[in-house]
Amino acid sequence: MSKLKILVAGDPVLRQKAQEVERMDKKTLRLLDDMAETMYAANGVGLAAPQIGVLKRIVVIDVGEGLIELINPVITYREGSAVGPEGCLSVPDYEGEVERAEIVHCEYYDRKGRKILIKADGLLAVCIQHELDHLDGVLFIDKAKVLMPKDFDGEQ
Repeated sequence: MSKLKILVAGDPVLRQKAQEVERMDKKTLRLLDDMAETMYAANGVGLAAPQIGVLKRIVVIDVGEGLIELINPVITYREGSAVGPEGCLSVPDYEGEVERAEIVHCEYYDRKGRKILIKADGLLAVCIQHELDHLDGVLFIDKAKVLMPKDFDGEQ
């Protein structure tokens, strides 16, 4: 496994739409492993392939409940609405308040090619929506209702 470089806002790759994975092969499995290592090394809870310069529809997530690897993920259901804080490994100096669905259902394939349906709420629902946005070239700063520097303490 290898820790990969995470692209930051301003890199044009982050604004491109990722392509579907057409087949599971050793290269895809290695990418999943490298993405997980990279996410953990950066203390993140999610990472999408475009963030490491690979335009494939692949995401890894771990919100504290174990690693989830999503290949060709699609949100099939959204319910409710909530505004909450978000940050991003590709936008390291900012955080913001973003409106997201409270509950999502997401279909995806795992590394063994099995189709999975996950029903998520809370942090996992936010993370799924955030990472899937990356697959379409969207960053959280595009949706943030409030955006501020990470070290901002409110005083001037």
